[in-house]
Amino acid sequence: MMQTIVDFLNGLVWSSPLVYGLLAVGLYFSLRMRFFQIRHFKEMIRLMFQGEKSPVGISSFQALAVSLSGRVGTGNIVGVATAIYIGGPGAIFWMWLIAFLGAGSAFVESTLAQIYKQNEDNQYRGGPAYYIEKGIGGKFGKIYAAVFALVTILATGFLLPGIQSNSIAGSMTNSFTMPHWVIGAILVVLVGLVIFGGIKSIANVATAVVPFMALVYVFVAIIVVIMNIQEVPAMFALIFKSAFGMEQQFGGIIGAMIAIGVQRGIYSNEAGQGTGPHAAGAAEVSHPAKQGLVQAFSVYVDTLFVCTATALMILMTGMYNVSDGDGGLLVDSGVYQETPGGEQNVEGTVAYTQAGLDKAFSGQDTFQAGFVGFGSYFISFALLFFCYTTILAYYYIAETNLVYLTKGRWPIVKTLLGVLLIGSVFYGTINSAGLAWDMGDLGVGLMAWLNVIGILILQKPAIAALKDFEKQKKEKGSGKYAIYSPDPATVKSADFWHVDYPKRLKEEKEYNMNYGDDER
Repeated sequence: MMQTIVDFLNGLVWSSPLVYGLLAVGLYFSLRMRFFQIRHFKEMIRLMFQGEKSPVGISSFQALAVSLSGRVGTGNIVGVATAIYIGGPGAIFWMWLIAFLGAGSAFVESTLAQIYKQNEDNQYRGGPAYYIEKGIGGKFGKIYAAVFALVTILATGFLLPGIQSNSIAGSMTNSFTMPHWVIGAILVVLVGLVIFGGIKSIANVATAVVPFMALVYVFVAIIVVIMNIQEVPAMFALIFKSAFGMEQQFGGIIGAMIAIGVQRGIYSNEAGQGTGPHAAGAAEVSHPAKQGLVQAFSVYVDTLFVCTATALMILMTGMYNVSDGDGGLLVDSGVYQETPGGEQNVEGTVAYTQAGLDKAFSGQDTFQAGFVGFGSYFISFALLFFCYTTILAYYYIAETNLVYLTKGRWPIVKTLLGVLLIGSVFYGTINSAGLAWDMGDLGVGLMAWLNVIGILILQKPAIAALKDFEKQKKEKGSGKYAIYSPDPATVKSADFWHVDYPKRLKEEKEYNMNYGDDER
């Protein structure tokens, strides 16, 4: 019954208007900002390591790490496998395209989060709910923002965490003889130890884990490419030919290919979805466009680096199946994952990547369910770290929207949210993967619909912020010295930039005049 309801709702939410609309919006923003994702590529990297932070805000790099912890998760490993299963190798091209174009959406939403952020309980809070209410204004803006906040709490506090824990349980079961409920119990403890420490605690864990694990993961993929270097030209030819229906074997599933490529791409990199802006709004920067550029770069890291690494490991080793859309298989490599009920699941799961690495490093030419090699162990631990930090990011996002709705009152509700999320994590480890993914897709789709409409309405201040940043960068010789001073008549309700930040700059100037930089 539940599966039927979820399938029906997903059919409505993930209809063609959303799939092609996300591509169109990303292209629109890229054109309006003259493909800033290419022009400012070097600036993105420089700003990422700029060390601005305060007792209230976190640094750009910490915000990037928190954002990446939400982006780099099961979507980068299991999501890629699912995309290949449903859409074939060509789905990877559409994931690349939505990442490149989605950088435009990521910039706009993250810059808006900075423009309209505010200080609540001695930390910055920002995100779609805040910029929708302040940017649109009036009763409609408040109602729209409240709807987004409620949907986001439901999605990130209940629907999405189970997908991450489900993937962890699946990979651990493939590698270790450990019951699903034991894995769930361990995750409950690990998550509970961190989420109640707030954004600083989550940022510290994300900063320590995500960059290191992502680099190691990509490094292993590079080794696989080198080991199969002769296959590289044919593999990329297969991806591009399949993407445009020129590969006869996959010509009949091109519609499903585009849809799943965009869907899994959005699930993975979250561009336009509305989750990334929450971490962006928590950062301490002197100009909103700085964090917008950093967050745009995180889309590259997620999809063009980590997702591509997964695709290479799967496609180059041939350890994948492709559905024909009617219950059969166009490609059957015999790869499967055992479900909690003991059934063989041939769909796109973590088993694809594990089997691919086992073939590359252990010489397993055919899939053997009982074999556990380097690939199985490595992917299990990679998923554990990626998905664990993603769950932490989900809690922060849900908490931010809860704080928005309650205005910081009734602290007990944050504890209840944590208990709900932990329950979702445990349930996900013992639940079927199919239902978990479908429920997650529903949450992602609802958020994307609400947020994309919001950023289209509110795009003007974000695009103006980029132009202002570019102007100051040219005048001052570096974007490092850019300071945001919006016109109150043009950018209304940006209280932090109209009052709080100018006051801080004045106090710092007076301090330096009285005591000098050396004493400080």
